[in-house]
Amino acid sequence: MSEHEYHFEVKMACSSCSGAVERVLSRLEGVTSYNVNLEKQTVDVKGTVDYDTVLEKIKKTGKQVLAGSVVA
Repeated sequence: MSEHEYHFEVKMACSSCSGAVERVLSRLEGVTSYNVNLEKQTVDVKGTVDYDTVLEKIKKTGKQVLAGSVVA
């Protein structure tokens, strides 16, 4: 399986919000790396997992995903 890179704009109000996103990504099989930036309201994910799976996991934290794109 090839590795993909995704970029999401996620509405996060505080460090516990970004922490919740980090927790689900850390447990998600196929994710090789991620960067959750509370200040910029962005989440970048790399891995073999598909886009829709990552999107659903982020949404399940209760955070609003404003935009998402496939980078590579």
